[in-house]
Amino acid sequence: MDDKILREKGRVVRHSIVELLEHWAIALSGLALVLSGMFEMPMANRYYISSVPGLAWSADFIVSLKVHYAASIVFVAAALFHAVYHGLRGDRGMIPRKGDIRTSIEVVKSFFGKGKEPPFHKYLPEQRLAYVGMVVIIAMLIVSGLVKTWKNIYAPDMSYTVVLWATWVHNIGFVLFVLAFLAHMAAIVLKPNRPMLRGILTGAVSLDYAGHRHPLWIAEIEGAQAAKGEPPAPPTEVASVPGEAEAPPDDAAGETEALPIETRESPSPAGNDAAAQKS
Repeated sequence: MDDKILREKGRVVRHSIVELLEHWAIALSGLALVLSGMFEMPMANRYYISSVPGLAWSADFIVSLKVHYAASIVFVAAALFHAVYHGLRGDRGMIPRKGDIRTSIEVVKSFFGKGKEPPFHKYLPEQRLAYVGMVVIIAMLIVSGLVKTWKNIYAPDMSYTVVLWATWVHNIGFVLFVLAFLAHMAAIVLKPNRPMLRGILTGAVSLDYAGHRHPLWIAEIEGAQAAKGEPPAPPTEVASVPGEAEAPPDDAAGETEALPIETRESPSPAGNDAAAQKS
């Protein structure tokens, strides 16, 4: 487990550098695929995109196709690395669990003030559901894209039916990928999810946020650290105010209360003799 609590910094490590790299590789290459795929259609000149500084190449079909192929290499490589890397590590945090749909509905209701969110693990239930949806979309794009690429490079006489199916699947996957990307951005804009943006950029989130919304995850990290023999975090010490007397211990306080407020002293023998002489 790469997750770790950094109490001195008030942070919790949520993603490793490897996870950040694969996430941004898929995101940026996917964005390049979307743009270059649209540029392959006769729209760059129509909507004056090619007149934007630095985008003159968008009007050239061959250049757009080469950009599309280059981005697809990064996209496919990052997706395969993600599957193999996390499969070998046995990471199951993003796999949907029983009751995720029902819990996701409760979370959505809480956004509108109806009920409260239940305690979460590292990932929210809607994140796990969205992950599966994105896996299906990416698989559609990769498989159909490979068929279309094979046809363009090695088999120009490929069956028309196969090409037609690959084209339809690729176009549908393209639309779904754009919608999923917009939904991903919209989820980050929601106020309860905004602290996650730090994790996407730096790999760590606020400890206060994690403890409030992901207490089950924090307990899991603490249990893993205890199993490794790592010392627990030192307790917080309360500084005493200078000049303020310390309170007595409980036993001493009880003894003080048992003492009488006033004590009567018996007259001394010397005092008795002096009184007798005066009389």
